[in-house]
Amino acid sequence: MVLRFETRGSDSAWVDSVWTCTSEQVTEMTSVAAVRWGLVFWRQRGAAYAAVTGPETGARTAAVPEGAAFVGVEFALGTSLRAVPTPALVDAGVELPDTTHRTFRLDGARWETPGPDDAEALVERLVRAGAVVRDPLVADVLRGYRPDVSPRTLQRRFQAATGLTQGTVRQVERAREASALLAGGVPIADVVFKLDYFDAPHLARALRRYIGRTARQLHDGAGGAIALDLDQTATS
Repeated sequence: MVLRFETRGSDSAWVDSVWTCTSEQVTEMTSVAAVRWGLVFWRQRGAAYAAVTGPETGARTAAVPEGAAFVGVEFALGTSLRAVPTPALVDAGVELPDTTHRTFRLDGARWETPGPDDAEALVERLVRAGAVVRDPLVADVLRGYRPDVSPRTLQRRFQAATGLTQGTVRQVERAREASALLAGGVPIADVVFKLDYFDAPHLARALRRYIGRTARQLHDGAGGAIALDLDQTATS
């Protein structure tokens, strides 16, 4: 069984992507490494839930609510919640209490639960209220700018905003791109060359650590359900 994702990008500087997913006949998945935090909303058996998800530094097996329908918002790197520092969300998450079919509670206020087409409207409201903030230095670094601060200050601010080091972000993003290429049929040797891995064993170690799959499993679509939209990753 697989998880069926639909993912789209966003024109918002605060949002990386918006996704939907259903979990029919899926109760377990491989959760892959990720560098962004997010909000996820789901309904199961007539009940509504919401949670804040955090960056993940490695692959793991995770339970999936069976028969659930999800809407998720992945925020841009460098953004964070005022109420919960991103480092506190790394390899963790926070289920939000008092969620209804129409609203959820976050940062001391109640907000309307979004659908996949109005996620940016929710984010704009969160930003205007100061519930979501960002460090512009991170965005500058990701665009290739060299900020006029010391390397130590840069690393400290980057990790405070994202919960991760710049090196970890690069490694995770590279492994996710490698996964998409392999799933699309690109030969291992070409992936090694394109993404500047040392050799095939180096790629294999990265896939095992961050994706929880072998190159062959990705190529064949084997290994069970995985929390990764490989089609979207390939074009991001």
